[in-house]
Amino acid sequence: MNAKRVLLFPCLAGLLVAVAAAARADGADPAAGHVSRGERMAAGLRSAGWSDDAIIAGISTLPIVELRGAIPVGIGFLAMPWWRAYLVAVVGNMLPIPFILLLLGPVSRVCMKMEVGRRFFEWLFHRTRSKTASIEKYETFGLTVFVAIPLPVTGAWTGAMAAFLLGLGFRHAMVSIFLGVLVAGAIMTVLSVLGWIGAMIAGVVLLALAAGALRKMFSREERASSMEGKGAASG
Repeated sequence: MNAKRVLLFPCLAGLLVAVAAAARADGADPAAGHVSRGERMAAGLRSAGWSDDAIIAGISTLPIVELRGAIPVGIGFLAMPWWRAYLVAVVGNMLPIPFILLLLGPVSRVCMKMEVGRRFFEWLFHRTRSKTASIEKYETFGLTVFVAIPLPVTGAWTGAMAAFLLGLGFRHAMVSIFLGVLVAGAIMTVLSVLGWIGAMIAGVVLLALAAGALRKMFSREERASSMEGKGAASG
C-alpha cells in the first residue's frame, strides 16, 4: 500500500471519536426529551403521507444532513430494521452524486457569466477547497476517507464537488465516493445500534477494506496501461 495512504490510519481513531461526539450532539436524546432536526423532518414527511423508505431516502439526498442524519432517524425514530435503514440511506445519499459530477462543470460555467452566479460559485468552490485540502494530497483514497468520516463538513456532496475541482475522473470519483458512503453508513448504523466504541472499531476496519479495494482497482488499471504501452511499443 502507498506510504501516503498508510499515514492516514493513525488519524482515524481520533476522527471517529469526533464522529461519535458529533452524531450524538446532532441526534435525539429521548431521555432528555430532545428531538433532532432529522426527526422533525421525518415527522413532517410522515404526516404528509410519505412512506418510511421514501423519508429516509429523501433525507439522505439532502446536503449537510445526508445519511448521517437519516440512519439514526430510520433506526431510532421510525423503528426500521438496521439493515433496511442502511441500504435505503446509502441509495438515497448516492442519488445526487452522478448529477453533481456530470453537471457541476457546465452549470457553473453558465452561471458564472452572471455576477450573482459568479459570486456564488466562487464562494462555493473556495469553501469546498478549504474543507477538502487533504483530498488533494491523497487523491482518490483521500476522497474515500473524507466521505467516510460522517462529520458536518464532510460527506458525499462535498466529496463530489471536491472531485470535480481536483479533476478526478468520473469512474474514480464514483467508486471512491461510493466506498466512502458505504463506510459512513456502516459507522452511523453501528453507532445507532451499539454506540460510539462499536462505530470506531467498525470504521477503522471498513476503511482498511476500502483502501484494499481501491488499491486493487488501481493495480488493475496500471497493469492494463502497462500492457497497452508494451503493445504500442511492439507495434
